Amino acid sequence: MLFSNLVVRSASFSPALSLLRSSTRTFATMPSVRPASPEFSSGPCKKRPGYSYSKLPTRNLGRSHRSKVGKATLKHAIDETKRMLGVPDDYLVGIVPASDTGAYEMAMWNVLGERDVDICHWESFGKGWFGDATSHLKLKDTVTVTEHTADYGHLPDLSLVNTDNDVCFTFNGTTSGVRVPDCDWVKDDRKGLTLCDATSACFAMDMPWEKLDITTYSWQKVLGGEGAHGVLILSPRAVERLETYVPENRPLPKIFRMTKKGKIDAALFTGATINTPSMIAVEDYIDALTWAEGLGGVPALIKRSQDNLSVISDFVDANDWIDFLAVDPATRSSTSVCCTLKLDSAQIKKFAALLEEEGVAFDIGGYRDAPPSIRIWCGSTVEKEDVEKLMPWLQWAYETSQE
Repeated sequence: MLFSNLVVRSASFSPALSLLRSSTRTFATMPSVRPASPEFSSGPCKKRPGYSYSKLPTRNLGRSHRSKVGKATLKHAIDETKRMLGVPDDYLVGIVPASDTGAYEMAMWNVLGERDVDICHWESFGKGWFGDATSHLKLKDTVTVTEHTADYGHLPDLSLVNTDNDVCFTFNGTTSGVRVPDCDWVKDDRKGLTLCDATSACFAMDMPWEKLDITTYSWQKVLGGEGAHGVLILSPRAVERLETYVPENRPLPKIFRMTKKGKIDAALFTGATINTPSMIAVEDYIDALTWAEGLGGVPALIKRSQDNLSVISDFVDANDWIDFLAVDPATRSSTSVCCTLKLDSAQIKKFAALLEEEGVAFDIGGYRDAPPSIRIWCGSTVEKEDVEKLMPWLQWAYETSQE
């Protein structure tokens, strides 16, 4: 319908007006082929190819999540998560409230304050964790908090991080398109805990579990699941901290509590969730896991994401008006791909609006706190063919936004 209307509008131009415009500017040629799916949002993200809500099992609808079938479904989701991600046997995996944000806050409020803390951030969400640690947990009143930060597009010098302290960091900066290339900077014999926000990295990047003590993500990102729930992964060292350290003068809300009588609440990590989960969202997640398994598991998901990134990389190499926000190629995200344009902020808004109006790409404007930019989700649920079909439209939008 949008294309038909555009054809009508174009045909309505008078010959005189067309002549006037052609004498001052050459009109951008609108591509004739659109992506099959315009869903390039960085969260919630595109559903898996072939997804249909009607195919989800209804066995849990109208049932208690504490029923036999409810607990079995939750445990299955946890077990499959652990198996597919290659999480070590002695690590714990739990489904918790409030998406990745809830999972990460849950970790911070339970374990931080036992020792000094290093916090690394280079985009908005990592900066938020720093603000919560200092302003809400008020860690600076009792321990030393060291900030390692960099502007959008860069990583801080991670070699300066002291991993004998607790360390908070984001594996992949969703709003900057900057990821850590590896975790070699984390010592194997560290004394502190590493708290890793991996919401747009899990299932799309290799996770070095031996370097990660607390890892969080939400399945609404890489697997395109429904929102509201987070996943929390704990190493044995994290469990030991939870069982030996109780923060003073820090009341924990019920939905943050992971221990009972000084011991880890093991039931939480076998499907007995703290609060009532959406069982249809859990079924949706299991559906995505099943799809991923059919492709070949996490290695296949990583390849799909990297293949999508390669399409944009080739386009950037061929055009001098677009570049990656991430300066170092080794730190470029394959999921949340952020690009700067040779346009001012108003033109970039027009650029994104044009693509949305044409039904070509939804929700690709850069994050509000980021430099003027666009952000194209290239996670594994996005088809490479759609990214390829999007590229000519970027050229069209760039030329049209300047008219």
